[in-house]
Amino acid sequence: MPDGSSIVLGAALENAIPFAATHELIRQGKRDLNVVAPISDISTDMMIGTGCVAEVTGAWVGNVSGGMGHNFRRATEHGEPNPIKVHDYSNFTIGMAFFAGAYGLPYVPVKSILGSDIIKSNPQIRLAENPFAAEPDPVALIPALKPDVAFLVVQRADRAGNSHIWGSTGLTQEASIASEKIIVLADEIVEPEVIASDPSRVLIPGFGVNAVCHLPAASHPSPLIGRWKRDNAFFHHYHKETRDPDSFQRWVDEWVLDLPDHKAYRTKLGGELEELRIEGEAYSAPANYATD
Repeated sequence: MPDGSSIVLGAALENAIPFAATHELIRQGKRDLNVVAPISDISTDMMIGTGCVAEVTGAWVGNVSGGMGHNFRRATEHGEPNPIKVHDYSNFTIGMAFFAGAYGLPYVPVKSILGSDIIKSNPQIRLAENPFAAEPDPVALIPALKPDVAFLVVQRADRAGNSHIWGSTGLTQEASIASEKIIVLADEIVEPEVIASDPSRVLIPGFGVNAVCHLPAASHPSPLIGRWKRDNAFFHHYHKETRDPDSFQRWVDEWVLDLPDHKAYRTKLGGELEELRIEGEAYSAPANYATD
């Protein structure tokens, strides 16, 4: 993936954020990225702090457990470590932008942000009149988003990339279809028969997937329904330890740059990670796919 790419992080909103991919992009020293993320929590914030990001396209960058991201604030207010450009959306309108990209549309008209400052802050969004209305009827035109790469965490996938994801899926399907390339981070690799047994859960078909990575707990510290709980203490620790650039550098050295890969990250978490493993069971009802 070249510098300057546009990438999707956090398509499932607060669930299944691909932190393992974020860490690897930081380790590789990627630059000038446009991070497209409805809600990417501290994932985008740490990429901003390490100088990976030139643009942010999304609804919010911060820490659900603590508030606005410190690195995001330093970059937007003081240009540290580098200035970033922000393309402002609401959660709904970025979803509509993915929808337009997925279906090959140039834009989608919406009414939800009429009267808001998003129209003022994002010049890519334009006002128009409904051509079918007899009276004045303004709409906002949301341009299509077609990112270069989408990083998506799923509960399980086969080796061809056919992926099952359930629970809070957010904009996973729309973002995957809209993106030029898809990289799947699978908590578990299963045989194709497992995926074929429940085709309705295949939000990401293998023919559109460019790479499959077997990475248990790839979403840590965010949750993954049925697999991993949210690590609230980790989020609080990050917020506390990133209030100034020096303390952030110490944090990112310890948790990202000094670790060679995600396996080492899991090892460093040790027993704390095991305590986050979901042991409870809340299975859905069986579905009968018989045709005769």
